[in-house]
Amino acid sequence: MDWGLHGKVAMVAGASKGLGFAVARALALAGADISMVSRDAPSITQAASDIEQETKARVLALPVDLRSAAAMLQWRDRTLERFGRVDILFTNTGGPPTGGFFDFDDNAWRDAFELLVLSVVRMVRLVVPEMKSQGGGSIAVATSALVKESSTEMILSTVLRASVASLAKALAIEFARDGIRVNHIIPGRIDMGRIRQLDELNASRAGITSSAWRKQISASIPLGRYGTPDEFAQAVLFLSSNAASYITGATLQVDGAKSDAQHDPGEAYRIILCNS
Repeated sequence: MDWGLHGKVAMVAGASKGLGFAVARALALAGADISMVSRDAPSITQAASDIEQETKARVLALPVDLRSAAAMLQWRDRTLERFGRVDILFTNTGGPPTGGFFDFDDNAWRDAFELLVLSVVRMVRLVVPEMKSQGGGSIAVATSALVKESSTEMILSTVLRASVASLAKALAIEFARDGIRVNHIIPGRIDMGRIRQLDELNASRAGITSSAWRKQISASIPLGRYGTPDEFAQAVLFLSSNAASYITGATLQVDGAKSDAQHDPGEAYRIILCNS
């Protein structure tokens, strides 16, 4: 299928592994040029090399800390120097520490705000002028299941991921007349390396085998299984493509019909790890 992405340029955050890597790969396979970042220089360099070899797409890889405004500005500028435009942005960050309301001081709240909310604000602020000058673009914002169900053990993520979800809706309304679509994507339990590590940790805490833990969690998902990073990436690909040209301001759950964090004993730990 031709997604209409040949000649388009995508900026993908948190792309050295997991969801970000899968999104970068899917967009590259669909014909887009990729500008991808993560904090770890060797990891993002290797990830870019893997995608470039498989897809033959043009790929730019940079080590960028998404808490740094200067680093993000350099990312945007390097992208424009290499490719001359920005058509797609995928925002994706890791999570703050676990804990309840009284576990965190003002500094912890500020750090979490900068990581989860301000990073998205800065990324969008940097790319929107370019998208406007081109007549449009697509922004996909990833959060977590906590935007649907609050968790007292994940108070920072609960509050701030919800803020990002609200931001995405507001941006969709504000930029619609500029031809810029903004959509919000919620990943469920996606099967990848860190999720497997998490399952082993939770199984140990529960005193059962990791396979028994995984079977228990799978049974709680209506589709009866974990999702794959590629399945999540296909959702981002769709929302970034011409096939979704009349979709903006939407929230898409990629979770096998399960988004209730309160009833999954492993969910609080998963959200910390899956999007980093």
